[in-house]
Amino acid sequence: MKELFDIVSNKCSKEVTQTYSTSFSLATRLLGPSIRQDIYNIYGFVRFADEIVDSFHQYDKEVLFNRFDDELKQALAERISLNPILNSFQNTVHKYNIDRDLIQIFMDSMRQDLTKNIYTSAQEFNEYIYGSADVVGLMCLQVFVKGDPHKYEELREAAMNLGSAFQKVNFLRDMKEDQEFLSRTYFPNINLDTLDEISKEKIVLEIEDNFKNAYEGILHLPKEARLGVFVAYKYYRSLLKKLQRTPASEIKNSRIRVPNIEKIGLLTGSYLKYQLNLVK
Repeated sequence: MKELFDIVSNKCSKEVTQTYSTSFSLATRLLGPSIRQDIYNIYGFVRFADEIVDSFHQYDKEVLFNRFDDELKQALAERISLNPILNSFQNTVHKYNIDRDLIQIFMDSMRQDLTKNIYTSAQEFNEYIYGSADVVGLMCLQVFVKGDPHKYEELREAAMNLGSAFQKVNFLRDMKEDQEFLSRTYFPNINLDTLDEISKEKIVLEIEDNFKNAYEGILHLPKEARLGVFVAYKYYRSLLKKLQRTPASEIKNSRIRVPNIEKIGLLTGSYLKYQLNLVK
């Protein structure tokens, strides 16, 4: 009867995705039915890990994270967990033989958030980006290509660039909250006090380069994955453009968002481009 519990677990991961991220949820709905739930399962896992280190300030985060990490290891070893998020995730891991090293690197990166607040060098920053974002993109890629090792290697660099771009956009958008509420500064030698138009533009150009390197890979994704990933790409590009147009002084004082009406417009436009074969 574990099948019934797996159904409940999958519903929990889907609910987590829809509750925490409307934009990611919209993009995931456009994935093919055979892979959609597995992306919900990956998102549910990474979101729970991230919530522990970012949100549960009134609790002992290290204790909670260690418990979550132990339960993760047990879930992967035993192929079941009474935590429905971990149960659905382990099902996806075993279904596509997702590289365990990617999972460990992600967890190591999240654990770093418990104690490390400032990234002072490009190497430290890039290592954190790889662990917190690139490996998540690689986990998703293993689902998109359904475990095909040759297709995975072909698209690996593009997936990492897309993960980097998404994470850096988030960091730029959330700079105020990260520094004021979490005392974190991710961009090397740049914080709210030193963010000006020159430093902002440097960050934007770096992210644009990531997007450029990712785009060709999106075009070569399997059909079931292409539209959903393209919509996520368009959303984050739109958010980056909005951040680029926003004065640095305003980024210091507010969290820039893409209104829901704009998200719907992006979704509609992206779908039409895709259907008309204009995604090139």
